[in-house]
Amino acid sequence: MSRLRNKVQLIGNLGKDPGIMKLESGKTLAKYSIANNESYKNAKGELVKDTQWHNIVAWGKTAEIMEKYLIKGKEIAIEGKLTSRSYDDKEGVKCYFTEVVCCV
Repeated sequence: MSRLRNKVQLIGNLGKDPGIMKLESGKTLAKYSIANNESYKNAKGELVKDTQWHNIVAWGKTAEIMEKYLIKGKEIAIEGKLTSRSYDDKEGVKCYFTEVVCCV
């Protein structure tokens, strides 16, 4: 049996230009979000539009390419792995965050 993998593929539109950071280590980090739009009719026959936002992170050369070519509103396809992390906010409340780490 083949191994199961953590793989995510998304197609959506950029909500804003990617935020690019150059870290002290010399690595480049890109953060952005993409939106998936879906339309369907509910039981009453009314058109319902739903938008799901996904947080995306890219590192290194992938981030540098994204900085060069991606702009707000552009439709893109990405592939990566789903990751979850948590942190404590200023009031000490634990917050959970899910994002896709993009790979080429």
